[in-house]
Amino acid sequence: MPDTIVTVAALRRQIANQLRAGWGDDSAQRPDLDAKLLVAHALGANAANLTLRDDEPVAAPLVEAALALARRRFRGEPVARIVGEREFWGLPFRLSPGTLVPRPDSETVVEAAVAEFRRRGTENPVIIDLGTGSGCILLAVLSELPGAFGIGTDRSEDAVRTARDNAARFGLGGRAAFLVADWAAGISGSFDAILTNPPYVDGEDLPELPVEVIHHDPRLALDGGADGLDHYRRIVPELGRLLKPGGFAVFEFGYRQAAMFSDLARAHGWSPVLLRDLPGHDRAAVLTR
Repeated sequence: MPDTIVTVAALRRQIANQLRAGWGDDSAQRPDLDAKLLVAHALGANAANLTLRDDEPVAAPLVEAALALARRRFRGEPVARIVGEREFWGLPFRLSPGTLVPRPDSETVVEAAVAEFRRRGTENPVIIDLGTGSGCILLAVLSELPGAFGIGTDRSEDAVRTARDNAARFGLGGRAAFLVADWAAGISGSFDAILTNPPYVDGEDLPELPVEVIHHDPRLALDGGADGLDHYRRIVPELGRLLKPGGFAVFEFGYRQAAMFSDLARAHGWSPVLLRDLPGHDRAAVLTR
């Protein structure tokens, strides 16, 4: 008998059902969406623009390739790691082992920075993004502000290469520079704004992170020390040196750290305005004198 023809729709259903059966009632998982992205990647479609026809037949080797991706997903590897990119602020950011998977929470920083520049009417602002990772925060801001220029720093050479690649892909390479640096060490000059999302997972919570995070995101980008604020204590004292008079900073932090971060900022002479993420948690703050 001839082999059964497997269509795109059937393959998606098969993978989604396998994931759903393995995960049970875990509401944090999205088997249907994951199956759609994995099938698109296996078949060479752009994950951000799924143009595959449901009735399109899938060759046996590609079926096996999609099922292999599904097995990786079932073992806890994030879809973004499997397909190699994640959408953030409407842009498809490529990832690498040295970068975090961009989170929707970090869009709070982008929204705050863009709103602050527009409120002030700042022309051609110069921005520095400390701990840039994939470059997602800085490049998202630059995409909204055509006259802006930005520098991104990261301790990981791999992350810096990835951020440069993303800037070139988005046509922003002429307005962004990326440097290997330990936060702002060795950086001189003055900036209109400092943006940063430092590692903020505290020592107690680190072992409890989901498999998707603790086994696949770089620990360097997660570990914030005993209370999660070790890196903030290094960065906040540098703000006065780096910011132009009247400049501002936007920090992201953990949803339980707003009070501690605000105390730290005020101790160094900064006034924090807290900002909430979509679920309603205090997630970021704009600092001004």
